[in-house]
Amino acid sequence: MPVPYVPGHEWAGEIVEVGLDVHRWAVGMRVTAPFVQACGVCAQCAEGEQQVCADQRQPGFTHDGAFAELVVAHRADGNLVTLPDDLDMITAASLGCRFATAYRAVDGHGGIRPGWWVAVHGCGGVGLSAVMIAKALGAAVVGIDVGDAPLAAALALGADLVIDARSVGGDHDRVGAAIRDATAGGVHVSIDALGSRTTALASMSGLRPRGRHVQVGLMTGADASTPLPLDRILAHELTVVGSHGLAAHAYPELLRLVTEGSLDPRRLVARTISLADAPAALVAMGTAEAVGGLTVIDLSPRS
Repeated sequence: MPVPYVPGHEWAGEIVEVGLDVHRWAVGMRVTAPFVQACGVCAQCAEGEQQVCADQRQPGFTHDGAFAELVVAHRADGNLVTLPDDLDMITAASLGCRFATAYRAVDGHGGIRPGWWVAVHGCGGVGLSAVMIAKALGAAVVGIDVGDAPLAAALALGADLVIDARSVGGDHDRVGAAIRDATAGGVHVSIDALGSRTTALASMSGLRPRGRHVQVGLMTGADASTPLPLDRILAHELTVVGSHGLAAHAYPELLRLVTEGSLDPRRLVARTISLADAPAALVAMGTAEAVGGLTVIDLSPRS
């Protein structure tokens, strides 16, 4: 990205100005938005799949983001989401990527039912969100990671059991076997929330027949061309699907889980800081000391 650049793709706020083409929103409304700002007119948008819009914009990536006092919401009529009156801004801001993405992966693609086993590979931000959402929907959850702190966090947030991939050799086949042994034949739904060849293949290996693998973690570099175990996929009729964000029109069910108390995103909020402290906080994130912990830049009340 060229610099200077303003990052920030998860936000919530109060509308202070609307453009001439905006008809659904007015100054003073409390809103949030998914990180994918869809065009509203392409074939994908017409089908209600705005999260894979062919002409999408993403604040903090394609244009200046929300680490600022003001942020632009493009194509606002189709992309903003009304906040319930009793939902605070910090909770709302934390939904934009990790929880929204995890919700679509667990519920939309996973289609889990109460009592099903769900595996989450990679217990970072989106992984811990997936753990919490799966538990809120009645599933039994196994968390898999290679760090003591992420595994402890998964247990604290409701995972029924955890597997330290290091303890079983780290190889994806061994990790998959450990999952199958621990869940009486394998999980119904498995989510790779990290994005690597090892975690993706371990996720598929841990499935029971007719299970479903959901790829959430971005596959980049050499991992982007990870070969699939097509023999196992065919023999066991497995489903492999990618998941990318959540469309604005699909937010009500996620918000319902939050407002009724089944899901508490604030449990992943480690701290709030001022906008002036944001640069140092971004640099510190590279140390990976705050496992899955969200840092919220608090700009309220406005001066």
